[in-house]
Amino acid sequence: MLRTLRLIFLAVLGIALLAVASANRATVTLRLLPAEMDSFLGIGWSVDVPLFLAIFAGIVAGLGIGFVWEWFREAKHRAAATQHRREAGQLKREVSRLRAEKAEPQDEVLALLEGNGATRQS
Repeated sequence: MLRTLRLIFLAVLGIALLAVASANRATVTLRLLPAEMDSFLGIGWSVDVPLFLAIFAGIVAGLGIGFVWEWFREAKHRAAATQHRREAGQLKREVSRLRAEKAEPQDEVLALLEGNGATRQS
C-alpha cells in the first residue's frame, strides 16, 4: 500500500515537472553580476539556459542550503547524543563490574529478593 502511494506520488511529481519544463522552454540569460558591475569590474560571466533549468537549479540549490543549514543546526544535538551514549556505556560497564565484584548475599532473605523471589510477585 505504502509503496503504491509512493509510486503514485513520484508519477504525479514527474508529470508536474514535465509540465513546468515544457511550459518554460524559453532561453534566459543568467549573469553573475548586474550589467553595471560587469563593466566596472570587468567580470562579464553569463550563460544562456532554458528557463526551466534555472527554476530547477534554484529548487535544488534551496534544498541543498536547507539541508546544510539543518546539519549545522543539529550538530549540538548529535554531540549531546554521542556524549549520552558514551556515558551510558560507561555506566553499563560499571554496573557489570559491580555485579561481578559483589559477593553472594549472607542473608537468605536477601538472596530470595535479589534472585528469583523478586520476579515472582503475585
